[in-house]
Amino acid sequence: MLGMSHDTYLLLDAVVTIVGLILLITRFKFHPFVALIIAAGFLGLTSGMPVEKIVKSFQDGFGGVLGFVGVILALGTMLGKMMAESGGADQIARTLIQAFGKERVHWAMMLAAFLVGIPLFFEIGFILLIPLVFIVAKRSGVSLIKIGIPLLAGLSAVHGLVPPHPGPLLAIGVFGADIGKTILYGLIVALPTAAIAGPLYGAFIARYIPGSPSEELVEQLAHDPEASNLPSFGVTLLTVLLPVFLMLLKTFADVVLPEDHIIRAWLDMIGHPITALLLALLLALYTFGYARGFESKQVLKLLDHSLAPTAAIVMIIGAGGGFKQMLVASGVGDVIGHLAVNAQISPILLAWLVAALIRIATGSATVATITGAGIVVPVIDMIPGVNRELLVLATGAGSLILSHVNDAGFWLVKQYFNMSVAETFKTWTMMETILSVVGLVFILLLSLVI
Repeated sequence: MLGMSHDTYLLLDAVVTIVGLILLITRFKFHPFVALIIAAGFLGLTSGMPVEKIVKSFQDGFGGVLGFVGVILALGTMLGKMMAESGGADQIARTLIQAFGKERVHWAMMLAAFLVGIPLFFEIGFILLIPLVFIVAKRSGVSLIKIGIPLLAGLSAVHGLVPPHPGPLLAIGVFGADIGKTILYGLIVALPTAAIAGPLYGAFIARYIPGSPSEELVEQLAHDPEASNLPSFGVTLLTVLLPVFLMLLKTFADVVLPEDHIIRAWLDMIGHPITALLLALLLALYTFGYARGFESKQVLKLLDHSLAPTAAIVMIIGAGGGFKQMLVASGVGDVIGHLAVNAQISPILLAWLVAALIRIATGSATVATITGAGIVVPVIDMIPGVNRELLVLATGAGSLILSHVNDAGFWLVKQYFNMSVAETFKTWTMMETILSVVGLVFILLLSLVI
């Protein structure tokens, strides 16, 4: 087509579409939800996809994201609202500020996110902890970006590098790696990587982009609590960490119990992210609600009002998922992956590069990890002695790079932090890229000693 090979045309088409999407939002001031739908349709039509598959692909991507993330956002937002109204978030914020001091509270946020995020999907950890970002920023006077970037870095580092997150876990199966060694090496790499991309970079970029939070979200998540008797620090932690504990219990059962064991089946259901958050919310209705003196009508009103500010966020995330699916269905991801395999480079660098290119093309870290591992593993079988655990980590690190407009997480961060597209590139996108590159450096260093 136009004198180009099909693969070259697909790559050029994807680039033109993404540039056009950015221009629609920034120059022509289209709402991101509408712009994402237009861009997805344009890519489907120009890439040569059958007409009957274009809308279906977008619909599948939209529903695939919201079928999970939509429920998680709703339950997590309700839990966050109860924590904020009861004073639980305020209690944690005061404790962190007192323990670390205002000058180091951003380090506390990174460590909290790193620990809480180990068993959690990125979106769940984000929704659970985002009230803390607003309340700590308000109480400490530290800028929103300086507090928020470390939290995002802690969550994202474990999401890409540490099982039991789905990407690394599936890559372990593809590469035939040892799960225990992968977790150990993943923690060794993820912690210093998160420290560099989070507190260090966050403190730097906050000088130029301090952040101006949405008044509506500040009112919801960081205003003075209505309750007169605040929950204790212990009760607040117990409530918020309940889903973390339940998901860890599920992971433990999956490791030690056979697949057909009845206890494992029950723990798998209880530890599913949706079930775990629902149980935490039910506990919060008591610990953050009735035990604080709220009446049933007040609790119902709080839950109802909590969903309104997230409506636009949910729609934009869904549209981002639809756009991502269009990139996958059009074949752009496969083209990029196979181009990278043809390059003559080291296996660890190859695994990182393939995942990175697929991530840039499709916007999904999990898709990049799974697809990248599947593309690279035949090459690895020809090269004896390659450390397969480090290949898992390299693939996971590559899957984090350059989150941009085709990533639902990009829009989640943009909307919650009330940033422009350009500001989101300078903060979130750059942080993710630092995570990916620094993570690769630590993986290569680790390969020298194991």
